[in-house]
Amino acid sequence: MSDTDSSERRRFHRILFDAPVRMELNKRTYQSNLLDISLKGALVKIPSEWTGQVGDNLVLRISLDDADTVITMQAVCAHIEEKRIGVLCKEIDMESISLLRRLVELNLADHEILNRDLEALG
Repeated sequence: MSDTDSSERRRFHRILFDAPVRMELNKRTYQSNLLDISLKGALVKIPSEWTGQVGDNLVLRISLDDADTVITMQAVCAHIEEKRIGVLCKEIDMESISLLRRLVELNLADHEILNRDLEALG
């Protein structure tokens, strides 16, 4: 698949954002770093001891500016390539979606893009 095909298929705009993450999978916790994020998912650096596979359900916890501010989402491993894991959000609580929306809003230059992404969430 070419980059053009991938970007046309992608409905949500990603923002580059570096933050520590914890991924919980099969009663194990993995520490890693966020590479980018959107309203519908995230791209995470693969931890060296990662044992997950595409299709695995996991919990993704993204730590923001302090240890008390965390975006938590129930997610699925959508793809693994090179040294990255693509995570698709399946469920997110109200506090986390509010934090995520604010994060995306602050990092997008165009508020129209944010409005389109929010509409696409349905």
